[in-house]
Amino acid sequence: MRVRITYDCDVLVIGGGIVGLSTAYAITRAAPGTRVTVLEKEPGPARHQTGRNSGVIHSGIYYRPGSLKARYAVRGAAEMVKFCAEYGIPHAVTGKLIVATDRAELPRLHALVQRGRENGIPVRELGASQIAEYEPEVRGLAAIHVGTTGICDFVAVARQLAHGSGAEIRYGTRVVRVDRRPERGVAVLTAAGDVVRGRVLVNCAGLQCDEIARLSGDDPDMRIVPFRGEYYELARPELVRGLVYPVPDPAFPFLGVHLTRGIDGGVHVGPNAVPALAREGYRWGTVRPRELGTTLAWPGSWQIARRHWRYGAGELRRSLSKRAFTEAVGRLLPGVSESDLVPTAAGVRAQAVLRDGTLVDDFLIREGPRTVHVLNAPSPAATASLPIGREVARRALSAL
Repeated sequence: MRVRITYDCDVLVIGGGIVGLSTAYAITRAAPGTRVTVLEKEPGPARHQTGRNSGVIHSGIYYRPGSLKARYAVRGAAEMVKFCAEYGIPHAVTGKLIVATDRAELPRLHALVQRGRENGIPVRELGASQIAEYEPEVRGLAAIHVGTTGICDFVAVARQLAHGSGAEIRYGTRVVRVDRRPERGVAVLTAAGDVVRGRVLVNCAGLQCDEIARLSGDDPDMRIVPFRGEYYELARPELVRGLVYPVPDPAFPFLGVHLTRGIDGGVHVGPNAVPALAREGYRWGTVRPRELGTTLAWPGSWQIARRHWRYGAGELRRSLSKRAFTEAVGRLLPGVSESDLVPTAAGVRAQAVLRDGTLVDDFLIREGPRTVHVLNAPSPAATASLPIGREVARRALSAL
């Protein structure tokens, strides 16, 4: 006799950050009538990566031409500005400077110009004297101005996506077990003892995405290694008009200590990128032994340490020494002093790391029977969330 299964929804999304909510939003627009349920362990949306970043709408200039990051960031930046304008969400297209402060950085700055042009991004090259047109207090040997960069309130965007999706969103709902049967869909058990059944599972769990993948029976062959980004706020925000970035090191997915005037008028300075001792370890004092053990047991973590210990030592020094952090900022903004820097909230980047220590550079989306897993979606995922959501939605709908 055939067993009849009652489903609570067609698509079950785990994760109420901006990517999970964008996915729910895209599903209900692409296929009206599709029942979507979002499970989020926090009491509200966007409590982790979405709500703990610098609020920058990235242009896409940094990313390898043809990559998902490049395509989705360029497209997503324009769409995000339009979305914010449509729903009255605070935003501004400010442009930004990327500034070389050392002669060794000049070839990398020129390479960014070429990359920007390949990605279809308008870039203006500046000499040392022209930097003051945009930022009178900033000093450098040369710079580029990227006009399509902006800022917005990504938490407000996430709330609007939640409201506009028509999905059932269950906050305070932590998933502890996943039972997947290709012929019967997916059932999840929550910490409260409830069972939620769906035809397809979409994993947008961010810092916990690899754990959810393994719970569902899929081995992602990567691990999330959390890196804490530590920020200061500038006590004299008048020193900075907009957004100022150093020339990044192409060996790392981090952009270096930069200056960001936010939508509220304050200026964030940072971040450092140091290993976090918990997946949601926003302070040095937050240690979760099981999570730390998972990180240390992953071979890729030790490969990172072996290859990049010098870089890591510099980040750690800036984390532990405000003087060292101020020196790093001073290369861009000579007038800054230690007293100008006020500690503020940190964020944690969910960085996917392969077994051989490779830091996954692009967005990573994988599928299994009745599952779609978003396994690497750190910055610029908030910028690119609308096109990412459509791509994940397409895959989820094709699995129904």
